[in-house]
Amino acid sequence: MQKPQEPANDAPTGKKPPIRVRQTLCKRVREALLSLGGEAHRSMVIEQVARTLGHDVRQIPEELQLEVIVSFEQTWRDERKRAAYGFHLPFGEGSHRWSVREDALAA
Repeated sequence: MQKPQEPANDAPTGKKPPIRVRQTLCKRVREALLSLGGEAHRSMVIEQVARTLGHDVRQIPEELQLEVIVSFEQTWRDERKRAAYGFHLPFGEGSHRWSVREDALAA
C-alpha cells in the first residue's frame, strides 16, 4: 500500500511566497546543484528540487517551476546573495545552465 503524499510546507501556493520560502528554495537549488556535480540544466535542478519536496517529477506544478527559477534568478542578481550561495551562469545571462562556483563547492 502506498502512503499518501504529505504536502510540503515550503511548496509554493500561488501567492507571493515569503522571503523564508525563497531562501529555502535557494538552499534546495544549491543542494540539487551540488548533488548533480555542481552544474546542470535548470530543468534537471527543478526536477531534483521537486523530488525532494515529494512531487511526481512527471507532473511538476508550474508554480513550483516558476518559483525555483525566480528564486535562482533573484539570488543570482543580488551580488551579496550570489556570493553566499555561489550561484553562477557559466554561459552568461539568459542561459538555462546553472552552476555553483568551485570556490563555493569547498565551503
